[in-house]
Amino acid sequence: MAGDPILVDESLEQVVPESIQSGDIVGISVHTGNALRGYEVGRMARGRGAWVVYGGIHATLFPEEAFERGEAHAVVKGDGDIAWGKAVVDCLAGTPERIYEGGRIDGDQFLAARWDLMPPEKYMWASVQTIRGCPKHCSFCSVWRTDGQQPRQRRFQSVIDEIVDLRRLGFRFIALADDNFYPVTLTDLRLAREQNNTAKVEELMAIRTERFQLMEELAKLPKDMVFFTQITMEAGEDGEYLDAMRKANIKGALVGVEAVTPEGLKAVFKDFNYSGDALAKQLQTFKKHGVHVLGSFIFGLPTDKPATFDATVEMALKAGVTFAQFVMMTPFPGTIDFGRWEKEQAKDPTMVGDVPITRYWLIPTAVRPKMFTPHPSMNSDEIRERTQKVWDRFYNWSAIWQRSACTPNLKSRVAFMFLSKLYRQMYAGTGISTDSARRKKSKSWARWTARQCKKLFQAKPMPELQSPVWALPSTVKLLRTALVAGMPQETPFVVLPRE
Repeated sequence: MAGDPILVDESLEQVVPESIQSGDIVGISVHTGNALRGYEVGRMARGRGAWVVYGGIHATLFPEEAFERGEAHAVVKGDGDIAWGKAVVDCLAGTPERIYEGGRIDGDQFLAARWDLMPPEKYMWASVQTIRGCPKHCSFCSVWRTDGQQPRQRRFQSVIDEIVDLRRLGFRFIALADDNFYPVTLTDLRLAREQNNTAKVEELMAIRTERFQLMEELAKLPKDMVFFTQITMEAGEDGEYLDAMRKANIKGALVGVEAVTPEGLKAVFKDFNYSGDALAKQLQTFKKHGVHVLGSFIFGLPTDKPATFDATVEMALKAGVTFAQFVMMTPFPGTIDFGRWEKEQAKDPTMVGDVPITRYWLIPTAVRPKMFTPHPSMNSDEIRERTQKVWDRFYNWSAIWQRSACTPNLKSRVAFMFLSKLYRQMYAGTGISTDSARRKKSKSWARWTARQCKKLFQAKPMPELQSPVWALPSTVKLLRTALVAGMPQETPFVVLPRE
């Protein structure tokens, strides 16, 4: 029999080797960015006599790597909500399978993350997933390949139950960590109707109706709660949906703008987005409906020119986006871009030591290149420097002060400025576009700022808060009771000690 899980989030503190005993079950969730560290932890845990099970997006894409590099006993591919419980039972019996195919489970089978096992005082916000999958097929994104293009939506009752549990613990800021919070567009509905596809129309309307039901219930929660999510640009055409988000206290959304030119959008298979003045107008629509935008832009596309950088930051300022991130093009495993790049490298691979560049996550960060794919007209240093200048211009004090006018009072404006600087330090000051010396300084500054900003997010626990009484019991809660344990996506490592 397994005891209560011990969760370790290595973004806060590293796992203590002595805490792992022979016979423990160590689950390690890895994405591409932390795979090298994950394999190190796995080797250590196996050396101490523990069962080692890997999961997560990266292990799903490269299961053999977890055996070769991380000394895995088993790998869970796909959704781990149910498969993880089976892996635990098998490890307790001493007979784990090599591969567990978690597949893509239905939304009513999703399990709530175990935030009750985490120290709430160490987090600014919690996260809840309401839907998996995205119907788009952007070339730089792996979601539609790993999670599928068919949206798999949780019942809104189970989502609300989970959020109530989090507010009881003291979380009032919640990220709705969905692949795409706007899974059905008005265009999707129009095309289905034009094709006289009645079944498709009914399917899409059912998903859309469930979204509105969720937002209606979110609006009934304590008024001090704030939600934010990520969404596609097309939601800017759907005023009814944006109004429902505002009423539900969904204050902000990450919107994937990616590029400001038609050529750039076509390069990433995202030509359903607008460009130019139409782009600025659509971004402004979000704000008019009370939803603040965190615009996400990509640099290093083959269509980018030196003028693209200035044009991008000017567009972001003109459109009035509240926050913005400017990232350098990275070929992530599972994406079209990665597949194309891997094929190009097959004949004559670039090596860093004994590791091909197409396995860059296995290269120690000290010697890992800043960029992985060559650009037709600019070198990596030029792209890196121009990207850094864009961050500096968008987040200079004057620009932040102007944007802070969206807040209701002076105290809020000051808080907004600190949060803006914190965001810039976390993502620009420590990102791929910075050198190592600047990155080290920025990390220290970001940690200090985060400690000050955390006070803005803290709230008193509300243990008396009750969930609504639903007509039917939550399927998710029944499943959660039946399984051994659930592993939250935010937590890289979980140890199940034997009783």
